[in-house]
Amino acid sequence: MPAAVSSGGPYDVPEGAQGGALAMLSAEDRALVERLRSGDERTFLAMVEKNHRAMVRVALGHVSSEAVAEEVVQEAWIGILQGLDKFEGRCPLRAWMFRILVNCAKLRGSREARSVPFSALESENEEGEKRPAESFRPPDDPRWPGHWAQGPERWVDERLADSEALLRIRAEIEKLPPNQRQVITLRDIDDWDSSEVCEALQISESNQRVLLHRARTKVRQALAGWAAEVEP
Repeated sequence: MPAAVSSGGPYDVPEGAQGGALAMLSAEDRALVERLRSGDERTFLAMVEKNHRAMVRVALGHVSSEAVAEEVVQEAWIGILQGLDKFEGRCPLRAWMFRILVNCAKLRGSREARSVPFSALESENEEGEKRPAESFRPPDDPRWPGHWAQGPERWVDERLADSEALLRIRAEIEKLPPNQRQVITLRDIDDWDSSEVCEALQISESNQRVLLHRARTKVRQALAGWAAEVEP
């Protein structure tokens, strides 16, 4: 396994010296780290296959094209391998990997003069995303704060199994601003939990909620319009 990179590079995430902190990880993550550190090529290739597309989507939030995003992902995988020996396990393995990716993407994005902070984008007053307050549960809801107060209309339940509807959902997600696209993709397509998304994208829980809320609202509005157009 390659030696860890020196301090100050794009692969550095706050971890410290390796030691007993791996005990904080899940048993699955500990086993993965051990296999990767031993140079298990099959494990590494399986991880690449599982995470590659999600990593490209995240990188696209900071760089200008998919080709550049692919290069960033390749650089991130090198950094992940080089940083494994000093990974302490203070966060889940996948979140640590994506933090390295984000660091690489931000550096490349800054060189392209295309880096936009999440904090700046999240405050945009974007047209067409407002919904009546009664459409959502209150912030202090004990189970689903800020989520839709009512479930999707019946047409959604019937059509979501349709391949055309699924293609439309993905197309609408691709139209979202990069920060919203990253969050809704990780949460609703890749099935990450909110804490993993916050760790990986280095954003606060409140920012994550706002971005996810806006993204879901836009996609739902677009689907409602599409359903009205195709109603027999």
